[in-house]
Amino acid sequence: MRTQFVVSEVAIGLRRNLTMTIAVVVTVAISLALFGAGLLMRAQVSTMKDYWYDKVEVSVFLCSVNSDASACIDPSTGRSQDITPAQRSQLGKDLKSLPQVQAVFYESKQEAYQRFKVQFKDSPIADNVTPEALPESYRIKLKDPTQYAVVASAIQGRPGVEQVQDQRALLDRFFKLLNGLQVFALVIACFQLIAAALLIWNTIRVAAFSRRRETGIMRLVGASNFYIQLPFLLEGAIAGLVGAVIASFGLIVVKHFFIDQRLAESFKFTTFIGWGAVFTVVPILLLVGAGLSALVSFLTLRKYLRV
Repeated sequence: MRTQFVVSEVAIGLRRNLTMTIAVVVTVAISLALFGAGLLMRAQVSTMKDYWYDKVEVSVFLCSVNSDASACIDPSTGRSQDITPAQRSQLGKDLKSLPQVQAVFYESKQEAYQRFKVQFKDSPIADNVTPEALPESYRIKLKDPTQYAVVASAIQGRPGVEQVQDQRALLDRFFKLLNGLQVFALVIACFQLIAAALLIWNTIRVAAFSRRRETGIMRLVGASNFYIQLPFLLEGAIAGLVGAVIASFGLIVVKHFFIDQRLAESFKFTTFIGWGAVFTVVPILLLVGAGLSALVSFLTLRKYLRV
């Protein structure tokens, strides 16, 4: 009998405040969708870092007659010079002996020129570059990309070494941009959640006021505060849960139609989050949606019942 009464009260409350309930559902859905998008973006950044950092190489550019680094200048003539065969051979041996290095690849001027022509095949600059204008280099694959500084300090400034370049520095700028977008999405989501909480607060307050006669009678017959609050708590939790379900469905749609069928097909040079990330975020959205709504409803009713 009590269960039937609670269910009927919940149905009456949702029907009486249908417009405000819809507003709560929409607001919660939008805020949780942004919150979930922020969590998925965080997972995407982590996935891309794992993918790209695993492919990062350290480039050691060797001296040429066009170099201006101090290590490339011949003290006797004061001019830059090419790295000597002995220096090149010793450098290669030293690089391979470093414990942080997984593999070392040598690229000659001619090989660098061929790669340059492929990269800039549609640019007029490719017609004005000769093999002699490009430096020789060693491409180093690290066991751990974060150990770049150790490798760089071991070879930077050595005779025959013009410059040591880490590709990870270029990627860090890109990932900083993605992290900034992630923070922006989470900040907007927080403001939306606050707006949703205020809407739930107002909805429950209006519902409690409109049924003040029923709650007064229930107090007179000895009903506990929890029994009086329960229908209102369930109203808020149901509205929040419906909003969370809509937000979760929206994320699933975005994952299937936008990420899998658009981005993954168009950008094959990187990886994207899998369904595991989505199914990890969905329970969080459901808990936050129902939990936040129930908590705000509880706090609202505590104030009301003290009146």
